[in-house]
Amino acid sequence: MHYDDPALRPEFEPPKPERPAWPAIAKAMRGRCPSCGHGAIYERYLKLTPTCSTCGEDLSHARADDGPAYLSILVTAKVMGTAMLVTYEAFQPPGWVLAVTFSIGVVAMALYLLPKFKGLILGVQWAKRMHGF
Repeated sequence: MHYDDPALRPEFEPPKPERPAWPAIAKAMRGRCPSCGHGAIYERYLKLTPTCSTCGEDLSHARADDGPAYLSILVTAKVMGTAMLVTYEAFQPPGWVLAVTFSIGVVAMALYLLPKFKGLILGVQWAKRMHGF
């Protein structure tokens, strides 16, 4: 075996083609397998299943890390901050009413967006064949 033979070296093999990203992202954001769109990707709230129950796609390669939390905070802060400013300027409620209502809204929105953004990142990773997909 000769190591200079380009046919044997993996870096000279053509890369696998990318998969369509937008359908995979849409499926994963709905909590479904990015491959088949039928099996659930979550065992619990944010715990990914190791494999799809329908098509057997291995989902254990997914690495979302802090991405979903960052995106969730970014979007929630922008939307709720703007809504708080508009509400205060239009109605001028007491401070405690504004604080209580928007605190509940911020927590609810952030918790709603976390699995959506984790699905988004999973869909991108699957489509781009990242981390062993």
